[in-house]
Formats: sequence, structure tokens, C-alpha cells
Amino acid sequence: MGPSSRPHRPLRILSVNTRDLGGGAERVAWNLFAGYRNRGHASRLAVGTNDSLDADVVLLPNDASRTAWSRLWLSLSRPLHDRERSHSWARPLRLLLAGIGDPARAATQLLGHEDFHYPGTRHLLELFPGMPQIVHAHNLHGGYFDLRQLPRIARSLPTVLTLHDAWLFSGHCAHSFECDGWRSGCGHCPDLAIYPAVARDATAFNFRRKRMIYSKSAPYVAVPSQWLARRLVDSMLAPAAREIKVIPNGVDLGTFAPVNRDKVREQLGLPRNALTLLFAANGILRNPWKDIRTLRDAVGIAAKSFPEQTVLLVALGEDAPAERSGDAEIRFLPYQSDIDVIAAYYCAADLYVHAARAETFPNTVVEALASGTPVVASAVGGVLDQVRGLRLPGADPNQAAYGLEEGTGVLVRPGDPVALAAAIVALGMDPNLRRRLGENGARDARRRFDRDVQVTTYLEWFYHILESRTAEGGHANQGSGTP
Repeated sequence: MGPSSRPHRPLRILSVNTRDLGGGAERVAWNLFAGYRNRGHASRLAVGTNDSLDADVVLLPNDASRTAWSRLWLSLSRPLHDRERSHSWARPLRLLLAGIGDPARAATQLLGHEDFHYPGTRHLLELFPGMPQIVHAHNLHGGYFDLRQLPRIARSLPTVLTLHDAWLFSGHCAHSFECDGWRSGCGHCPDLAIYPAVARDATAFNFRRKRMIYSKSAPYVAVPSQWLARRLVDSMLAPAAREIKVIPNGVDLGTFAPVNRDKVREQLGLPRNALTLLFAANGILRNPWKDIRTLRDAVGIAAKSFPEQTVLLVALGEDAPAERSGDAEIRFLPYQSDIDVIAAYYCAADLYVHAARAETFPNTVVEALASGTPVVASAVGGVLDQVRGLRLPGADPNQAAYGLEEGTGVLVRPGDPVALAAAIVALGMDPNLRRRLGENGARDARRRFDRDVQVTTYLEWFYHILESRTAEGGHANQGSGTP
């Protein structure tokens, strides 16, 4: 499916996300915001942190909306943030100074209540000249958005929530791992430190407060994977949702596409004859959702099967010294903002290896598939929607198996370095199989993960929402007209 041929009028769309540049949810939100604009719609992105110079990206005025007293103490506390890793006193002092500036906010944080003290959220709709017609919100956690304002926003305009994790229906965490407390109301949380962390176990209170907020909001909800959709249907957000849709995230198939592997290895300074594995994630060594420990062990085990060949793991997204795991080299590379450089690394790799503890719909797996690189991945979350796994050594026997005509990689049991190593060895020793899986992956990405299709699907949904609300006598006409 390409761009819609329906003769629709241009829309005014206000997207919302934690920040504008980055990986994961940031890239998805940016691609959609830019995609709407490229189709001739008036598109703006409101963020908590602004890293770009794009004129259509606007900052939520949280600081400007605070009292002069609060702004003074916040200005004194901010310089301490960069010292927290190297000085144990920096974080307590920063929190003390911020608490002096806003005692009510500090008290709620000490109680374990999720922090919704972001007064700029009241001015969200004012950030769009002439008023938007629809609000498309992405991650609402990350310290910038007052969720209590959602009912007011949703009463004014149809509001679409795109979930990138499970935070919206939990008592505090973005992923709950094995805990299913979110089904029954949270409380007795097994891990308060999971991002976004809270100081005390007020997760039952947080859960009830969110449920009340949604009951007054009636949002439209989108998720990228069937896995997250199943969780959503069982959550306290589902009864409040006017509609739920599964819309897979797409990638730019013009950027992520197969190219000559030897050529890009030469450009990137990678050894031509090494068995080169790639793993990409922001902050690999400290990312709680990824599983660097299992990956380290697995490449060390796998390298024993290649005594005459160098095994190199490129870990893209971490600034750290190179290390070794057995006979394998692990080369860390910092986060890359140049999308063409990122695409080159996918094409340079023989395998993309994705070890994770929890996932919703990792962009990196789809980018690898689109680049014609077979994937070996932990069978968790939305990865099951992405990879069509072959039944090879190490494969998770509980997952559906595909034949050579459809397979795009191998899914393995999470947290099992032996199984991960077996899958790496099975594909690493068979270049013809890797080539076949790579071709299948690129073809499957063109069919299922085209960014243009994702943009079209959202736009068609927006038109349907506005038309339905007009027919119902709702608020769809507020802010209507052409830009």
C-alpha cells in the first residue's frame, strides 16, 4: 500500500513525545511527524527535550510555567545532574535543591507517586497555531508530561495514544518482565527500580489514578505488535479506549536496503573475512531491556566453532573500550545520529543478533531485516511479530517454525547463551542459508514494514476518527479547516 489516493483535505496534527531525536520511540515519532508533513499536512511535534533545530518541533513550556521560586532552585540543581555518576553526593543534593523549589512535588515523589508536575502540559494545544485537529501522543513518561491533563486534551480534540511500552497501564514500570500485577491493580511491586523508577511502593495508587484518568479521556489507542495488543486488551486502559488498532512500525526502505557487504565493510573499516555480528541499542551496557550478559557469553561460545575465522561483534550504541569474550572480539561504537551510517552497519553484518529481556517492537530488528541481514533474536515480546524463525539448532521449540521459503532468522529462548550460540554457529557456517534468509527478510520488510504504509495507515485512521466524531456530534469540528 502506498500513499492514499483519497482526495482528503490537509490536516493539522500535533504529535507529542519525550524528545525529538534518539532511537526507539523517538525515531518512530519523528518519522510519523515528518511523514505527515511530507504529505502536505500541517504537522508539529511537541517534546519535553528538544535536540533538533526543526522549526516544527516545539518545547513544552514546563520551566516557564513554574513559579519564579521553583525556577530559581531548579536552575541551581541542574548542573549537578552531570556529576551524579562520579560523585555520590550529587544526586541527593540535586533532589534537595529541587525539593526546596517545589515542596509539593518533592513530597509526592517521596511517597512513590508518579511525577505529573509538569505545568507546561496545560499549554499543549496552544503550541499549534490555529489549533490542531488531532493529537497524536507517543511516550508520555520521561519527565515532561502531566497525565492528569489528558482528559481535558481528549475532550477538546480526538487524541490517539501510540504505545511503545506498557507504562500507560502499569503502576510505574515500562515493562513488567514476569510480574503480572498490572492485570489486577499493581501493589506489592517486586522491583521499584525498573524504569521509570519510584521511591516507594505506591503502585496501587498510581494504577488507580491512571485508570480514573483514562475513564475520563476515551482515547484512541495504537500498538505496534500483536504481543502488546494482547496485553493491552487485558489492561485497565482497554475499557476506556474508543478504538484499538495494531499498526506495525515501519522503516525507510530507501535507506535500509541490501547493498554490497564487502564494499560497506571497507568503508566502515571492518575486516572483510571476519564473521561479523551486529547488535544495536542505546546504552547497551546499562539498558535494562537488553541482555548484554547473554550476548557476551554467546559470542564467546560461538567463537570456539570458528578457530580459523575471526568472530567480531559490533555493539552499536555504547561508548566503551573494546573487549573480548573468549576468542571473540566485541567492539563498542557510540550512538550514531547519521541514519546512513547506521544502515551501512546492518549491511556490513553477516548476522544481526538481538539479545533482550523485554521488547515491544524493536526498530533495529526491522532495520536489519530490511537490509537483507538475517536475525538471531531472543523470543520475547514484539520480536515474535517481526522474525519468521526457522527450526535450527538453538531455536525456541515453543515458537512457530517457518520453512526456507519464508524464514528470516532464528528465535531462541531468552537468557540462554548456549541456545543463542548454537543459532549463531548454525547460520555462521552456512553462507547460502544466510543469503536465503536475508533475501526473505528484505522481501518481508517490503511487504509488512514499509514506513510509507505506516504513515498512510495513521492518516486514514485520523480521517476516519474525525468523520466518525462529526457524525456523532462530537468535537471533531474544533480547530477544523485547512491550514
